[in-house]
Amino acid sequence: MSAVTLRRIRYTRCLLLAALAICMLSAGTPAHARSVFWPQFRYWWGDHQFRHKHQHKRTKSDLTKKPQFQDASKGPLQIIISIADQRISLYENGALIARSSVSTGVERHPTPLGVFSVISKHKWHRSNIYSAAPMPYMQRITWSGIALHAGDLPGYPASHGCIRLNNDFAIRLWHLTKRGTRVIIAHEDVRPVEITNPKLFVPKPKVASASPEADTTTLVSNDSVTGTTTHATLMPNTDGTKSPDPASAGVKAQKVVPISVFVSRQLNKLFVRRGFTPLFDVPINIRNPADPVGTHVFSTMDFQDEGAAMRWNVVSIPEKSSFNQETPSRLHKGSPISDKANAALERIEIPQDVVDRISELLTPGSSLIVSDYGISHETGKDTDFIVLTH
Repeated sequence: MSAVTLRRIRYTRCLLLAALAICMLSAGTPAHARSVFWPQFRYWWGDHQFRHKHQHKRTKSDLTKKPQFQDASKGPLQIIISIADQRISLYENGALIARSSVSTGVERHPTPLGVFSVISKHKWHRSNIYSAAPMPYMQRITWSGIALHAGDLPGYPASHGCIRLNNDFAIRLWHLTKRGTRVIIAHEDVRPVEITNPKLFVPKPKVASASPEADTTTLVSNDSVTGTTTHATLMPNTDGTKSPDPASAGVKAQKVVPISVFVSRQLNKLFVRRGFTPLFDVPINIRNPADPVGTHVFSTMDFQDEGAAMRWNVVSIPEKSSFNQETPSRLHKGSPISDKANAALERIEIPQDVVDRISELLTPGSSLIVSDYGISHETGKDTDFIVLTH
């Protein structure tokens, strides 16, 4: 065999080995390196390119790490959608954990503003209003057809009222939320601020009870997604031993379902629901009833330590016109928001027996909604309180 032929064979082998190495490196690239979802990796500011450049060094190192975001939340979730920013923000236990772009309703079919919650979920849904249009990873917030779902994001409002999400974001969000997850839609960006006030409910120690209310706390699950949470451990039993039977220890496992309290200045009434089930309503007194109180959503967070006091945060939803008077930076610093929320609480007079009853039902994830408005006609069977603010 000639020297020329040998050189050709060796050259061909080198090319084949190089191609094989490239293929192996491509196959070994972590799947999450292509993900654009959670803020600590790359999707914090959605499509704003200057943020990507600013965080380029951190993003590059993150691509070599395993994603740290869990598929099960570690605290109550809040979804906040800003129409003006075309942006969705996800908060867990009061802290921002994810943010992405959205496309909301056009002028003829606007996305409603107000307080909602996830009331049903379907992975593969088709619209029963608009020519069976696909709505993958759909999370419904009204029975009249408003939902969050994966869809086209042209960079501006383009839907018939729904909130379209980036596909990757929609998938992860769908797996993370439960029925009952709070959804707030505002004209511009709002965010939760931690708050303390003696008028906020304080939980009382739970005692065994055979009341009818205790027998109606389970929500109906939807597509294998439940609307309840438990305080049982989420870690699997890996030591091969059989887990103790709670009944044998004299303890019955209880599903914990948060309550929602709604105070309406328009109706001068307080309403209570547990899950999607109405419990009771009572008349209350609001001082200076002709003056607006605004709309404020107070939410309880998980306990930091066992025996610690319950923490609250508040999202205040200004009227659309107020954004011309206050800059976003002022709104986000917390003091003006807390002042308005505290002022609203100070005007509400609730009978002590009602306070005691609510305190006995209080759990992490419970909420108090205070609003000038009444209950929307969208509120009904299998919904939490729906309050429209426009």
